[in-house]
Amino acid sequence: MLWQQLRHSDGLTLAEMLELEQPYLMPMVAAFDGYVETLGKVNSLSLVHLDRNRYSAPCELAGQLVGIHIYPERIDLVALDRIVASHERRFGSHYTQYDWQHYLPLLERKPGALRNGAPFADLPDVLQRLRRILLKREGGDRLMVKVLATVPHAGLEAVLVAVELELESGAPSVEHIENVLSRLKAGPMPEPVPTPLMVSDAPQADPQRYDQLRAEVRHA
Repeated sequence: MLWQQLRHSDGLTLAEMLELEQPYLMPMVAAFDGYVETLGKVNSLSLVHLDRNRYSAPCELAGQLVGIHIYPERIDLVALDRIVASHERRFGSHYTQYDWQHYLPLLERKPGALRNGAPFADLPDVLQRLRRILLKREGGDRLMVKVLATVPHAGLEAVLVAVELELESGAPSVEHIENVLSRLKAGPMPEPVPTPLMVSDAPQADPQRYDQLRAEVRHA
């Protein structure tokens, strides 16, 4: 390597000089975050223009200015001192990079956008399969939106697992998907608490009691 061949003014190679100076160097607390920063305005389609390309931002930021951190391989959009979107950087022109999750609040107001909306062409395959099934049903738009609305709370991976399990059942429904998500989120059962209390008279299964109660209700 060149740093082992190039020599310093005193005759030592750069590699040898580094070895001598390392004990005196201050440790780096954090890696240098090298980016070029600029500002961009989120338009009415929740897109930010940069270098002849467009990148999506959360739709609630439409009409607002956001910071754009430009890295060699990606761009980050920053608002309220936090990263609100991150995209792979594109070097061509007239390319639009969507993140469909940025448009979920819009779907709750306009479920019909799910059918032909460009951001939703890149839904994961599992969700695409579910969408094709649900859109054949009456009110399928709203049903699919209800499933997608669980992503911010349950997490995308959990929703994908729940939908995959329902697709395997052959008759997926929103209610069943929500039930699966509840089971996935449920924590372990608490440990039983030891108690000195004992049941002296254990209850007995007696279905005839229900017939007796029904008769009493009719007489009443």
